[in-house]
Amino acid sequence: MAGILSFGAYVPRMRLQRSAIYEANRWFAPGLKGLARGARAIANWDEDSVTMAVEAARDCLGEDRGGIDAVLFASTSFPFAERQNAGIVKEALNLSDAVLTADIGGSLKAGTGALLQALRGAGTQSTLVVSADARRARPASEDELLNGDAAAALLVGAGDGVARLVASHSVSIDFVDHFRAEGDEFDYGWETRWVRDEGFAKLGGAAIAGALEAAGLAGAGVTRLIVGIPGKGVAAGLAKQAGIAASAVVDDLSGTLGSAGCAHPLLLLAHSLETAAPGDILLVVGYGHGADALVFEVTEDIVGARRSIASIGVSGWLARGVEETNYLKHLAFAGHLKLELGKRADFEQKPVLTALYRNRKAVMALIGGRCTVTGTVQFPKSAIGVNPNQPLIGTQEDYPLADRAASVVTFTSDSLTYTPDPPNYYGLIDFAGGGRMFAEFTDVDPDRLFVGAPMRMMFRVKARDERSGFIKYFWKAVPAAGSD
Repeated sequence: MAGILSFGAYVPRMRLQRSAIYEANRWFAPGLKGLARGARAIANWDEDSVTMAVEAARDCLGEDRGGIDAVLFASTSFPFAERQNAGIVKEALNLSDAVLTADIGGSLKAGTGALLQALRGAGTQSTLVVSADARRARPASEDELLNGDAAAALLVGAGDGVARLVASHSVSIDFVDHFRAEGDEFDYGWETRWVRDEGFAKLGGAAIAGALEAAGLAGAGVTRLIVGIPGKGVAAGLAKQAGIAASAVVDDLSGTLGSAGCAHPLLLLAHSLETAAPGDILLVVGYGHGADALVFEVTEDIVGARRSIASIGVSGWLARGVEETNYLKHLAFAGHLKLELGKRADFEQKPVLTALYRNRKAVMALIGGRCTVTGTVQFPKSAIGVNPNQPLIGTQEDYPLADRAASVVTFTSDSLTYTPDPPNYYGLIDFAGGGRMFAEFTDVDPDRLFVGAPMRMMFRVKARDERSGFIKYFWKAVPAAGSD
């Protein structure tokens, strides 16, 4: 048997109002008015598919990172074409160097494809499946309104877990409803009605029919139909075609989040598992140059898992959202708008890859040091301890700080130093259990930042080198849930 052992997700904080997109572009594309309702999640300037995947994985795993044999990362918007993105996620999670890592992409069904790969190997290993997308779209396009940035993570292993796989069916056909050539920024799409009728209805419908037949189920036996296909009425049409009750179609979150690319089916699955009851039958559909359909049965373990996993979950991340109406900010963060950055932005960002490798545990996983004699915690770890009364040599052990609760000791709002989202907030933070570090802050509401404010650490983009294209990652302090 193979099943889902735990689940998690991440949704960026900013919710760009679609009405703001429409108002800015109505002079050119008045036809977008019909899509100008609700909001879509947009990544901050220091977020990408890797940082979102890390947060979803943390939400899924909690602090228990042992026993993971593989990390599969699915995305259509990897920041690196040749540097394993799953390897960055592995480093940030401080997993064993013996873990297998692999990137899976090239299709919007990469998320369900990665999940199927993990489930088929679940008899011999425990696999973390993460999927994240921050898909680029041309300004004034339908995709700009419909897309959303988000991530999901599922831990898969032997046993029934919280949801056991009953059956699956895949359809793989080179049905080109859209494509993006190597080196291009944006997708090239084909006519919507043809895609809906020949693609969504026929390929998606065939995958659902095959999965139901393999599971020995009639459509009426499906409790929840989870369709990761953007488009009004698509899920309802597939449900009717398969004899699935209209009431079983889950909310696709298009009004509050948008379509999160290949992560969307897994995100909706994680969202459904937050409220699913034992015995529920979940049918998940991923689409893209074919389709995948997976049938799960929710087990009795779901009740205990929801109590034991201290995750924020899809619902928590959605509740954390804040309204954003500045369309120009979105364009700048997405790289569509080139601003005059000024002289203070003109400084060297060249990567020093040897130093990154030597210090990867401190930089990528926020591993500090703890003196085994005095118990003093410090960051970064060093040969000599910082305890003023006993500066001992060679007594420190690794001490992970990324998941420790933190609070603000001092902070500064700086309008002189360069940041893509001024002003720049930074300061000294104190970790529960010991240890302090000087950190940048992000996702800050200035009216709710104060000395003693609870913070959590998040893996974010530190800087991008314009010449080489290299992205530097590090940990930043973010207002903890309930404080922002």
